[in-house]
Amino acid sequence: MPGEIPQRSSLGLIVLWQLMREPMHAYRMQKLIESQGKHRVVNVRSRASLYQAIERLGRLGLVEVKERVPGETRPDRTVYEITDAGREVAREWLREMLRSTGGEYPEFIAAVSILFGLSPDDAREQLAQRAERLAAELGETEAELEAHPGLPRLFLLEEEYRRAVLGAELGWLRRVIDDLREGRLTWDDQWLREVAAAFTPPDGDEDGGA
Repeated sequence: MPGEIPQRSSLGLIVLWQLMREPMHAYRMQKLIESQGKHRVVNVRSRASLYQAIERLGRLGLVEVKERVPGETRPDRTVYEITDAGREVAREWLREMLRSTGGEYPEFIAAVSILFGLSPDDAREQLAQRAERLAAELGETEAELEAHPGLPRLFLLEEEYRRAVLGAELGWLRRVIDDLREGRLTWDDQWLREVAAAFTPPDGDEDGGA
């Protein structure tokens, strides 16, 4: 595809990959995504988000309307199909997402960076609640892996990755929670002021204060 590759999108990639199989309408696409477990990878809880993704792909020339199927007892359904450009972009997005790191700014990391904005006890309580949720998600992931004993590993790699990531984060969280509980990690206003005084760079103009 000549020209610049459009900005990638996780949901857009999944949509394009579904349409590589066959043309389909949004309702069938949502059901396939859910049946394949891809709703654990991208957010399709609201069909509106799916329609928005399809509309964007249409504006980019990556999908197009194949036909509109009239319904007698339901609204008409629009069937979409992928374009040749869409096939090329889907593969390039896939390559980029596999090889790239960074460029994402999760809320949790931002919150951790100013954990001292709460008291140690308050911070520990919030992290403990997160740990409970992560433990539940890890249990769901383990169950998902065990639920398909005959399915080739290739189609369970996302769950393997999820298990590894959840397990690593949960282990880290529990260590931080223990350190907060035992007082090995703590702070107060006086200590924060001392650290700020010692490590905050002096005020100055952008050109060095000249």
